[in-house]
Amino acid sequence: MKNKLACFVAVVFSLHPAAAQYRTALPGYHYEFPRDHFNHPEFQTEWWYYTGNLKSTDGHRFGFELTFFRQAVSRDPAKTSAWDVKDIYLAHLALSDLDGSKFYHAERTNRSGPGIAGVDETRGRIWNGNWQIIWRNEAQELQAIDEQFQLHLALRSEKPPVVHGEDGVSEKAAGAGHASHYISLTRIHTSGFVELGEKKFEVTGTSWMDHEFFTHQLTADQTGWDWLSLQLEDNTELMLFHIRRRDGSIDPYSAGTFVDAQGKTTHLRASDFVLMPLRKTWKSPSTGAVYPIAWKLAIPRLGLELEVKTPLESQELTGKAKLTPNYWEGAIILTGQRNGQAAAGVGYLEMTGYDHAVRLAR
Repeated sequence: MKNKLACFVAVVFSLHPAAAQYRTALPGYHYEFPRDHFNHPEFQTEWWYYTGNLKSTDGHRFGFELTFFRQAVSRDPAKTSAWDVKDIYLAHLALSDLDGSKFYHAERTNRSGPGIAGVDETRGRIWNGNWQIIWRNEAQELQAIDEQFQLHLALRSEKPPVVHGEDGVSEKAAGAGHASHYISLTRIHTSGFVELGEKKFEVTGTSWMDHEFFTHQLTADQTGWDWLSLQLEDNTELMLFHIRRRDGSIDPYSAGTFVDAQGKTTHLRASDFVLMPLRKTWKSPSTGAVYPIAWKLAIPRLGLELEVKTPLESQELTGKAKLTPNYWEGAIILTGQRNGQAAAGVGYLEMTGYDHAVRLAR
């Protein structure tokens, strides 16, 4: 859940060192920026997730995803060569051509090597090959070049970082350390270019960034999750996630965060909201998974009721290298009402564990 793709942990089970070598996400963590936008090698798993909704000058709509994952596989101090594997770096890239009704995605896996992939706070850079984020003070530059398409985007956050959960941790299950440290930039002004085939589109829109780091997270009886990032036209944002259990119930550690127009946050417990799938589904021709692609949510304490739909049903990422589980992640449209007034917006929806259970227990 962006909270997210914790399923990435499945990358190298055979290489995993004992989790005891790594720090766990515990209450009381002191966040410091810009430091915490970058690498945390003392934790076993870490990711940076960028998603966004863009529109070209002629009205053509796109969604995009660029994600970077770091998975620790060794803390052996004897490994000093640039080619020694201490961390594995994965990245996922996707473009949703919402008006062209096509979905493009790519992935890559690298060791850090002599500058092939990594995270460098001193240079403000997160990268995997020629997919990269570069921080320049409060602004960022996103670049991703693929054979089918390219992204060249300028990002500037309009609100300060949001820390999800309570007392510095986003809990996912009972027991100390079954949690993550979870940061978001919930409204990022975005502009630049999308190149698709022979066409170049000048685009603007809004993006969302999630950054999580942890060592443990889900347990054996938790099979997957449904996660949403929502950006409403009234300049408020909402993150919600459901964790699904093996018996079909929703885990009480499901949670969310509401961000008001000034950037003030409200933590939401599972009992504070209703998130339920509607009957509209899409069946993947690749995996056979059946995903609910329309949802209804309600948060009574905020007077908020929304319906979530997508302009493009096929937005499933299937790993060609079979190093990560398959998951659906795509652009969504929001309609509804808040306190009796019309509400609308855009966002992203992620769904995991629909073809088979996510395995994350340690």
